[in-house]
Amino acid sequence: MTPLNQLPIDKTWTLFLDRDGVINLHYPNDYVKKWEEFFFLEGVLDALKDLSHIFRRIIVVTNQQGVGKALMSNEDLEYIHAEMLREVRKYGGRIHAIYAATDLIANDTKHLRKPATGMAKQAKKDFPEIDFSKSIMIGDTGSDMQFGKNAGMITVYVGDEQKLKEVEISLVDYHCESLQAFAMQTKR
Repeated sequence: MTPLNQLPIDKTWTLFLDRDGVINLHYPNDYVKKWEEFFFLEGVLDALKDLSHIFRRIIVVTNQQGVGKALMSNEDLEYIHAEMLREVRKYGGRIHAIYAATDLIANDTKHLRKPATGMAKQAKKDFPEIDFSKSIMIGDTGSDMQFGKNAGMITVYVGDEQKLKEVEISLVDYHCESLQAFAMQTKR
């Protein structure tokens, strides 16, 4: 496989990112329910600034069934995302769109929840220039990696080596410790 830093990434490529565990602190068995619980992971704001110069589009795709469980409202989620975008812009980065699957698994009739590809299809509808063969999905779970594979993307797993052992390795094209490490490896 081509080393990550030798992929022919240019301004025609799209970067898809999971949110919790990639951009911000993930609470196991819980949800970020308000902005005060949202903490960017180390180096993420700088990474997003750097990646904004490399990729044409950066899109967040996130499963947020805390809304479906009534632990937070759609308005709460929208406020968290608005504040996240404000901080990213303040540091010079860009996120072009955020797609959130908020239904419970049992109610996901639109097949938005990862690993289903509904959010990827919505992104393609909104940004027709997206080519999934020139897209990278970065996530920290097996469902993120399966989502990327189901959509025909290159997958990058972020997290430590121990957590990587919990993921079906055939779904993972590349591994980086963090989004910051990925950004450093793709810088030209």
